[in-house]
This record gives sequence, C-alpha cells and structure tokens, in this order.
Amino acid sequence: MMSTAGTVGKWKAMARPSLPSSLDSTLPGISREVLSVSMEPKYQCQQCKEILRKPFQAQCGHRFCVFCFKQLTSSGPIPCKTCRAEGIFEEATSMLNIAVAFPDNAARKEIDSLPAKCQNDGCNWSGTLKEYEGQHEGRCDFERVKCEACQALILVSEKDRHNERECEARTLNCKYCKVTFNFKEIKAHDEICQKFPMQCKDCGKKKIPREKFQEHIKSCAKSKSACQFSEIGCRAVVDNGKQQEHEQTSMTEHLRLMLAVLSSVRLLAEGAGELQEDSGLGLYRGLEDASPAGAHAAGHNAGRGGGPGVQQKVTALENIVCVLNREVERSALTLEALSRQHRLDQEKIDNLSNKVRQLERTLTMRDLQLAESEQSLRELQFCTYDGVFIWKIADFSRRRQDAVGGRAPAMFSPAFYSSKYGYKMCLRLYLNGDGTGRGTHLSLFFVVMRGKYDALLKWPFSQKVTLMLLDQNNREHIIDAFRPDVSLVILCIYCTCSSYFHAVKYGMSSGC
Repeated sequence: MMSTAGTVGKWKAMARPSLPSSLDSTLPGISREVLSVSMEPKYQCQQCKEILRKPFQAQCGHRFCVFCFKQLTSSGPIPCKTCRAEGIFEEATSMLNIAVAFPDNAARKEIDSLPAKCQNDGCNWSGTLKEYEGQHEGRCDFERVKCEACQALILVSEKDRHNERECEARTLNCKYCKVTFNFKEIKAHDEICQKFPMQCKDCGKKKIPREKFQEHIKSCAKSKSACQFSEIGCRAVVDNGKQQEHEQTSMTEHLRLMLAVLSSVRLLAEGAGELQEDSGLGLYRGLEDASPAGAHAAGHNAGRGGGPGVQQKVTALENIVCVLNREVERSALTLEALSRQHRLDQEKIDNLSNKVRQLERTLTMRDLQLAESEQSLRELQFCTYDGVFIWKIADFSRRRQDAVGGRAPAMFSPAFYSSKYGYKMCLRLYLNGDGTGRGTHLSLFFVVMRGKYDALLKWPFSQKVTLMLLDQNNREHIIDAFRPDVSLVILCIYCTCSSYFHAVKYGMSSGC
C-alpha cells in the first residue's frame, strides 16, 4: 500500500493515456518522394521507413509515426527493435509503451516546414509538407487510383463517371428480375432472363415475360400452327383459335389420309412375309434368273401399291427426325444459356465470398477495439485518486515461475493518482529481482508517469512515499517510508523475507 501527497489542479483526469483527435491518424508515414530535398534520417519513421506523420517519441528516444506506434503497441509494451539493432538495448528504457511515449512536437514542426511537391504526373503543386498533408494529399485531381472492379488506373476526378458509365466490370441490376450481374454479361442475361419482356409476332401483344411466352403461344388465337394430322400428310397451317373448326371441316380428308397409311402398312407387312417365304429358294437361283425374279417382285409390289406407302412412311420418319433435330438445337441453346447463367452465379458467389472476408476482417478489428475498451474499463475499475493503492497479485506462484523462466520478467500495476488532478503513478514489479537483486530479491519500482496535468504540479517529485508489505494473516506488516532523492536517476526498492530494503543507484546498493 502506498500514500502520497499531491497538488489538486483544475482539469479533468483520465485513467489511461489516450490520443486527442489532432494527434491520432489512420495513415502510415508520408512517401519520401514528396520531399523536394533529400530526407534526413532523423525524419524517418523506424517502422515504415517513410517521413514521420504526427511523430511520437518512445522512452528510448526513437521516433515513430503515431499510426505505426499504435500498431506496434496494440498488444501491449514490446522491446524496441531499433535499440537492439543499434546495440543500445536497455530493459528499463527500451520498451515501446504508449503509456510513456509522447508526441514529438519539435520534430513535427521541423517536418511541417520541409519543402514538398506533388508526385503525380501533370500536377505542378508545391508548398510545405504541412500544406501537402492538410490541403493536397488525397485531393489531387491528377492522382491515379485503381478501379476495384476492372483494376484499371483512373484519375480521381473521373472516378464517379468511370464507375457509372465506363467500367466494363461495373455491377448492374436487371430492371426486370432484379438479378445482379456485370455489364459485360448484359446480353447473355437478356437471353435467359425469365422476366424479360417479349412480343408476340402473331397478335402483336407486348411485354410478355419469357417465362409465360410459351403459354401465350399455345393460347394465342392468332398464332398459327400445323395441323395435328400433319404426320400423315395434312399440310394445313391454321390459327390456334380455328384448329377445332379445321378438324371438323377436313374430317373426310383426314380419314382418307389415315386409310392410305393403314393400307401401306398392311402391304408392307404382306410383302415382308412373301420375301421371307422365297428366301430359301432364292439362294439357289442362277444369275440369269435373278433379274427376272427381281423385276417380277418389283412389278408385284408396284401393282399392289407398296411403293407409295413406303414413300409416305419415309416422309413421316423424316418429319419426326426434323422435329427431333429442332429439339436438339433448342436444348443446345438452352444449355449454353444455362452455362452463361452458371458463370454469372459463380461470379456472384465469388463477390459474396469477398464481402464475407471483408466482414470477417471488420469483425476482427471490432474485437480488438472491444479488447481495448475492456482494458480501459479494468483500469478505471482499479484506479484510485487519493494517493492510496493496494495491489493484490493473483496467481502469484505461476507469475513468479514465469519471471524465473524469463517469459514475463516484469509486470505493471494499474495507474493511480495522488489526487484527481495530481501526480500519475504506477508500480513495476520484478518477482525474480532485477539488476544486482536478480534471483535473490523481489524488486519493486515506484514510477512517476507522464500525466495530463503535470504542468500544474511541483517538480521534481519530492513527496513522501510509504511502502507496506502486507501480511495477509494480520500478524506483522513490513513498513518503510522515504522521500525520493532527486539526484537518483532510478529508484529501486528490493525487499526480502528478512524485511529490509535497499536503494540502488546505477547498480550500486546503499543503505536506505
């Protein structure tokens, strides 16, 4: 438990450092090609390697774009890779933490005053980097962007016209069936759209949906069709409304045609029987007898009317074959139309799949925001504003094993305040010790954090700090108090079961 005395200001405090809208950004660094001069290394973001956009300075001194820094620390404090690469890594100061980083306004002013020019072909704009970021970036009429549908590069000023009139892959909705398809498939869709309006050539009726057109043809009074006795020789083509009248007036003709067909069939059957009876003798006839016999058979068949019957039968079969051919052609056209519709449906499925993936990514971002909100809520739950903070460490054995194994050597307490507008503080704890106390002591750091109202407070921090190691059996508490020595850069408190404390300066221990 700790207690500190602080100064009460006149501004509202916050439990967790958050960025005001003027310092927040959803974009990485600015392209270095925008600069009219060569870029100095100090203006480069250590993450995206571009020009710093709203620079943030970490505790170790390296600068990052605010967008890059937020991404790096979205899961909590992490070691600075640049410190490792430069060989200056220090565990105490080389941790990237949004809680201790601050906006580098000096660097931002220098960057804002750098000369800049537009990198788009045909644009002659020039000015400062601040003017480019605030007035020209994303608004240049000569900037080319990629069309999401057809992937063509177009000018920003022509994007709307391209999407509405020119894009070959733009999406349209059929005004008849409301199905969505690409512009290049409009003709294919019109050929199979079941709601597409058609016109009857016989009666002149318009706007008949394709799905009901065949029914209309059958019932249309002015539509002409062949007589149903056409297969036996009737060549009449009459209106649908007069079919019954034609059948009544032509009944005698239809009966005559049917009698002729039946007669030809009977003659064919009798001729086949005679040929079957004579087949045995014909095998032994000489070549000189073959021709007279063949002539006699032909004359016999002709005399009995077999020739015209066969011809009529062949004609009827030819008509059937023609009908079948038309059905095959119609089926082929239908199959082709269905294939085109299948391609349209497959493209629609692909588009829906892409939308599902986009929704999944959006849901993931929402989950991250929800996790941040829950973290803020937890910090608000444990935050105090009276300078007194009790830190109870749950699951102590597991956490200490993690510290001994090096998986999580340090842990931080929630922030607390000396008063509502006073000093902001937290504790950093090494369960396996730190520095000279590693492996033998439990190391506790008292940290004065950067707060929103530091300008109203007295510095350096010189308030009295009281530490209590609480015995949960209420038998014997270990208590000590001190005032920070302003000459010490780092203040560490090591405590052991023997109930004594040490103050450490640059790794050297001395009596408290």
